[in-house]
Amino acid sequence: MSTTPVRAAMVPVTRQIRAYFAPVNRTSETPTVFDPCSGMFSLDAPPRPWLDLGWVENFERWYNTPTDVVRSGVKGQPAAQFRGPLDARVEFTFVEWGKLQMALACGSEHMNVLAPISGGTAAPSGGTPKPGVAVLPGSTASELILGAGAGSAFAPGSLLAVDVDYQQQTGYVGSGIAAAYVSSAAAVMQDPNYVRRVTFNVGRVVEVTATSLLLGQPLLGGAPTNGASAQAVVAFVDREGGSFFQEWSALFVAEEETGGRVCFYYPRLSPNPGQGSSGAIWNANSTSALGKGSSGAGFAGTLKSTTGSGGRFAREDFAEIARPLSAISLRASFLALPSADLNDGQMVVCYRSYFPAGMAAAY
Repeated sequence: MSTTPVRAAMVPVTRQIRAYFAPVNRTSETPTVFDPCSGMFSLDAPPRPWLDLGWVENFERWYNTPTDVVRSGVKGQPAAQFRGPLDARVEFTFVEWGKLQMALACGSEHMNVLAPISGGTAAPSGGTPKPGVAVLPGSTASELILGAGAGSAFAPGSLLAVDVDYQQQTGYVGSGIAAAYVSSAAAVMQDPNYVRRVTFNVGRVVEVTATSLLLGQPLLGGAPTNGASAQAVVAFVDREGGSFFQEWSALFVAEEETGGRVCFYYPRLSPNPGQGSSGAIWNANSTSALGKGSSGAGFAGTLKSTTGSGGRFAREDFAEIARPLSAISLRASFLALPSADLNDGQMVVCYRSYFPAGMAAAY
């Protein structure tokens, strides 16, 4: 009996998966397109406007769309198939923490805690802040021009948020990326700093010059718009609850070791933190060296699954490295929303691309 040998160049092997996200135009529900023609990009330099969110772990995806058949004839024999309602999900764990990673794991508005003014009103998402500093024309996503001496309000290493004042507008707010939806001006208590509280236009100051601030990374939402101001940020905070849902385009790339590269492109993902999540807690009495996983299984005593009402949908995993230290990761769960393919108008939720290794057989 003859057997066909495995052709190694046709067997995709990967060590890890990298996640990239890009904003969806919420007004028109237009996703960011990933063109597979550019699929072999350098993983450290994704094509714009894709944002690199680092390596992810415990990547899982589901396609639960049911299929049924049309039956005909006396015996009710299958004559044709059809698909039912589209249903697809993605789950994984962010290893790194940052503004965008937290927002995607949370799913609702993500808040910038603006540096407070002494004696101001306190609030769980940040109280009365110090006033903003006007950003002058000519500024870019990497350099903010403030004028002579104005940069002294910020120290190298500090975080800042850059956006316009809130002026009683309703609808989506946030420059470049929709950060929240205001249904009524009264809902945000006419806070002029509200847009900067939720904006994705944040950055880290690496140098203060005589007239400007230089940032370590470009602002997420792009160059400041006219009338924007900058305010110092001391922390990020998200909230479990609320009525706003984030929506992003996503690209997951399996780094090629052999057999070529595999990419999963989701035109529209909406965070859905409670879907299918079991959560986990850190067992402080554990003596194991390292826990890994996402649902309580395989933690060797380090983590315990929480199925009670107190922690079932927790979004963080605690993995003990060496007592008493713990690495905290962000568990993210998403619902895939349908999008029309530009070529034929078919409604789809995901595209899978494969880029064969050099000189690999076609089939």
